[in-house]
Amino acid sequence: MSRSIFNNRPVTHCIFDMDGLILDTERLAFQVTQNILNKLSNPPKVHTWKNKESLLGLKCDDVAKKVVKIYDLPISWQTYKEMARHEAKTLMENCEICEGAERLIYHLYSNNIPICVATSSSKESFAIKTTNYKELFSAFNHIVLGGSDSEVRNGKPSPDIFIVAASRFDDMPNFQNCLVFEDSPSGVQAAIAADMQVVAIPDQLTCKSKVKNATVILDSLNDFRPEYFGLPAFDEK
Repeated sequence: MSRSIFNNRPVTHCIFDMDGLILDTERLAFQVTQNILNKLSNPPKVHTWKNKESLLGLKCDDVAKKVVKIYDLPISWQTYKEMARHEAKTLMENCEICEGAERLIYHLYSNNIPICVATSSSKESFAIKTTNYKELFSAFNHIVLGGSDSEVRNGKPSPDIFIVAASRFDDMPNFQNCLVFEDSPSGVQAAIAADMQVVAIPDQLTCKSKVKNATVILDSLNDFRPEYFGLPAFDEK
């Protein structure tokens, strides 16, 4: 772990990012962009992980605008967005769940810990990605879809989505009592800006120095120990 567990504050509520944290969709999203570049450029321009990282946490429209600008594509951002929607449908329907996510979510749910999802995905995108995981996502108190929610005015690294997510719990918590689970540097920044603690699970291609300000940095949700944040420990029997 990146920092002393003794510096952690006890928490009462947990907020989960989705893409790359619960569902393994980030690499699929990378492939979506590359597929479009293959169609629009000859020889095909190469989508880089560095550019991919700059898109993490952005709303769908902002992602489309940035990709068109970065790669100087001969189409409008609206056209790119529609192409991406079409490309993503088949890929995202078959996404897999990230290691340790299901175990942690059901553990918190069964122990009556209030949990929610705060994702930059749109309503349509969320429906596609969660096709095979409806039961899992029913465990959450609520789900904030930053790509479609008018109250989420700015994407990550702005704290908007986490502030909105926390405010929608039935018993609105003090933000300092919220623990965010994130995989992206922009998401970590957003959680910190919201005055929340954050557990970072960065992608293997992401330099850990980019999430160095997280409360804890882990390789997998399997490594998370709830008791370090005053939450019920896993039953190891």
